[in-house]
Amino acid sequence: MRKPKKKLKLKSKRGAVKRFKLTASGKIKRGHSMKRHILTKKAQGRKRSLRKAGLVSPADVAQVRRMLLG
Repeated sequence: MRKPKKKLKLKSKRGAVKRFKLTASGKIKRGHSMKRHILTKKAQGRKRSLRKAGLVSPADVAQVRRMLLG
């Protein structure tokens, strides 16, 4: 007798897991781009505002959620 096959678990995209975090209210947090290199020509205030996390836009939420939850 064969055992019935179990349904495979869906895997989340590992790159997305590293880039996005879920907030307590269910929104998706993200970091800003343009903060890695060539920082000397960027204004101090611009760099300071890039430190803070942003939220994923409502147009992209469904796509990012699908990547995170598998």
